[in-house]
Amino acid sequence: MLSTCFPDISGEKRRPLEIEFEACGTVNAGTGDFAPHYMSALGHGKLTQTNGVQGSIGACKRRDVSSGFSWSAGVELGVGVASASEYKHWSADGVEYIQRMRPADVWIQQLYAEVKWRSLFLEAGMKERGSALLNDILTSGDVVESGNARPVPQLRAGFVDFQNVPLTDGWLQIQGELGYGKFADGGWMKKFYSYGSYHLNTGAYYVYRRLYFRTNTEKNVSVTFGMQAAGEIGGVTRYYRLGQLVKTRNLKAGLWDMIKMIAPIGSEKHGEGEYMDGNNLGSWDVHVRWRLPWSGDVVKMYMQKPWEKGSSIGWHNGWDALWGIEYKFGNSFGGIVTGAVVEYLDFMNQSGAIHYAPHDRPGSTIETDVSGGDQYYNNSEYNSYTNYGLGIGSPFLVSPLYNRDGYPAYVDNRVRGFHAAVTGSPNDFWSYRAAISHKKGYGDGRQPRASEGKCTSWLIEVSYYVSRVKGLKIKARIAMDRGTMPGDNFGASLSGIYRFSVNMWQK
Repeated sequence: MLSTCFPDISGEKRRPLEIEFEACGTVNAGTGDFAPHYMSALGHGKLTQTNGVQGSIGACKRRDVSSGFSWSAGVELGVGVASASEYKHWSADGVEYIQRMRPADVWIQQLYAEVKWRSLFLEAGMKERGSALLNDILTSGDVVESGNARPVPQLRAGFVDFQNVPLTDGWLQIQGELGYGKFADGGWMKKFYSYGSYHLNTGAYYVYRRLYFRTNTEKNVSVTFGMQAAGEIGGVTRYYRLGQLVKTRNLKAGLWDMIKMIAPIGSEKHGEGEYMDGNNLGSWDVHVRWRLPWSGDVVKMYMQKPWEKGSSIGWHNGWDALWGIEYKFGNSFGGIVTGAVVEYLDFMNQSGAIHYAPHDRPGSTIETDVSGGDQYYNNSEYNSYTNYGLGIGSPFLVSPLYNRDGYPAYVDNRVRGFHAAVTGSPNDFWSYRAAISHKKGYGDGRQPRASEGKCTSWLIEVSYYVSRVKGLKIKARIAMDRGTMPGDNFGASLSGIYRFSVNMWQK
């Protein structure tokens, strides 16, 4: 740049403006109907097919947390070709046929801009996000916002990080975010949906909110607790049977409806539909961190307890939760093992199978309320909690994308199983990750399986940082699924990732 060759005569101070660039290319191949679970999970929807070649290029300017005001922006474009999957469909005249679908050849993965003022931020666009509390490299996935699906276009605001609560002398901190977005996968859903049964919603809005409290992290023990909540509201829902449209509902999404989604306070509907406008779901989160003073190692124990509507908010769903322990090693093993996670997920007690409320049945002599039928991630008015067929929440549950009959909802949301993962970096050039999981599925609360579904998955991943080319990393992965959820898959991939930055100058 000219400013690096000639003196600055403007009389104003300048500071560097760093733009980061990344280029990535991936080749994957395998057997089965889809890429193995661990090759696609938590990958922001980029790789789902058995065979493919894809590339991406992106650039970003990160926020400057040291200044009172700063801005950031980013863009990532993807291009590729992949194998197709076959899905069953029903035509308008009731005839079943097969449709082949494959990912787009060109797409916008990320496009966003953000401004920060002191401890607050405002952001607009599509930006990849992971879990707010869990380690995305090791975990099986956050229950509410995991980074498993492509990002939803949205406007989001909140605290940049945890901030001290006044009058607590730093003992208590708070962090929160609020986001409003709009699903852009309507065209994809129309192609994927079988039109045989169930329903299809288009034009819905996405709502996310989070509020966490945390104790002082300078202490050896700190606790984070709070709630995540997400939802869908608005749009048009159409119900089909064997290719025929049988019912249409226009769902409200006015200003007052949007405000009520922040903290649902009731519904204007009587005798039909849900008690709260929109589809509401989320999790109660508790995260305990213990730093071992004698070694510097860190132990984390956490729980994410899912909820759908009011019954499971009130913990009427038993021990349902994601339970996890993470161990972060200091120099105990010389980098051979740097971190490990063991998780147990249980989604078996969704407030019971039956839901009944007396005022839903005028004239009924039965006056007892029965809370049940919550169906994690599914809803009777809205699409399941997905984007482009992949779960926005935990990928441990098999997403609708893998339903070869074009059924657009979770078949198995009564699931239990375990996940374990380990990482290491024995030197500056080599690193690895390994993971294994086993799960069983029992259908849902209203349509249980005749026999349980099973799946065992594993992954081995090795990365090499090329010493002669700064910023270049080569990553190889091999993974396998064995079972009926969704089926037997095997795959391997080879990726090249090149990152570099350019320093410019700003006033």
